Amino acid sequence: MPAVGFFTDTTLCIGCKACEVACKQWNQLPDDGFRLTGMSYDNTAALGASTWRHVTFAERPGDDGSGASAFRIAWKMMSDVCKHCERAGCLEACPTGAILRTEHGSIYVQPDVCNGCGYCVPACPFGVIARRDEDGRAAKCTLCYDRLQGGLEPACAKACPTDSIQFGPLDELRARARERAAGLRAHGVSARLYGEDAGAQPGTGGLHAFFLLTDEPEIYNLPPAPKVPTLGVGRSWLAAAAGALGLLALSAAAMVLEPTR
Repeated sequence: MPAVGFFTDTTLCIGCKACEVACKQWNQLPDDGFRLTGMSYDNTAALGASTWRHVTFAERPGDDGSGASAFRIAWKMMSDVCKHCERAGCLEACPTGAILRTEHGSIYVQPDVCNGCGYCVPACPFGVIARRDEDGRAAKCTLCYDRLQGGLEPACAKACPTDSIQFGPLDELRARARERAAGLRAHGVSARLYGEDAGAQPGTGGLHAFFLLTDEPEIYNLPPAPKVPTLGVGRSWLAAAAGALGLLALSAAAMVLEPTR
């Protein structure tokens, strides 16, 4: 079975939040409260245990060619989600086996196995996974695993009216994304792909939910070079072994050089 995922084209996002609503409705997630966050029209603020889709609204100076760019605002909108990393820090950090990779290539948290330890939370370089207030168990996007088992696409992609969120086999999505980015660049748009493969993002091995951006990743609240915390474990062990060998050598030298009495 080929791995599937999301390709999100931010140039098509209109900020309607249909994806957020569809995700909450299908997965029966509670609301996050109705409050002003001070972040433009963003009233959910961030991904969390009860927000598995989040539309960001980044306000940037706009330019319509009239020279009045300082007085205009352009929105950089993007529907964010769990990246279902090829090398997933949350999966590697989980001590109970509650987090697994499914046959679809997605990362899934089994709520009945999760013990609420929270080790997965700091292990995610994107700050996606979180613990629920009511029981402390971890929760995040499941890629609508139940819908996939029934041959349906995830609720967010189904609800997106502009096809900003596209779902399908990763190989097809990557080819489509590269073609789209090349077409935009040919028209003078500064388009870049974020996390489409391991070559572009070695710290995670590539993402199963990747993005087409028209600005720096930080503008969309994405880290420029994410890395799973376990990436340097091998080097850490080598450094520790080298230090131990160095101490052993010093001890041996001291014993040899110690004068006899």
